[in-house]
Amino acid sequence: MSQTIKKEIWSWIKTIVFAVILAALVDSFLIVNATVPTGSMENTIMTGDRILALRTSYWFGEPERGDVVVFRYPDDPTGETLYVKRIIGLPGDTVEVRGGEVLVNGEALEEPYIKEVTEGNFGPYTVPEDSYFMMGDNRNRSLDSRFWTNKFVPEDQILGKVVLRYYKGVKLIS
Repeated sequence: MSQTIKKEIWSWIKTIVFAVILAALVDSFLIVNATVPTGSMENTIMTGDRILALRTSYWFGEPERGDVVVFRYPDDPTGETLYVKRIIGLPGDTVEVRGGEVLVNGEALEEPYIKEVTEGNFGPYTVPEDSYFMMGDNRNRSLDSRFWTNKFVPEDQILGKVVLRYYKGVKLIS
């Protein structure tokens, strides 16, 4: 094998190794790439959609009500199960569902993103410090904070804010 071919092969190996390392670093520190397996976030995010969340979103600010986030499911002791939901309750808030409305601190939440009127009565739940109350946009088909054993998501379990659906089709998420 000639020196030229060896140099070319070595160049390709270095490029591939660099690309794999770079992709791993981006995935670990900058983005969360996830597939949404259920319809709990319809019509914002559909079953089977692939999304990107930015891990950097909360480096210099706090999560806000209405943000769609990826987080570690609080009832999974392994921490491997990821969920995508919308933040409804902030630390110190009281959240309840009554008469088809979500009430935060006694006031009805304006929610143009939900699919249908929320069924049932839930709460009130008082959100502890450094934690959040999550609900899916497809309220009547969402396994969310209302139904979990551990009702709240600690801030350090929020991995990133969803900013983009890139499959099926491209859509900015807000």
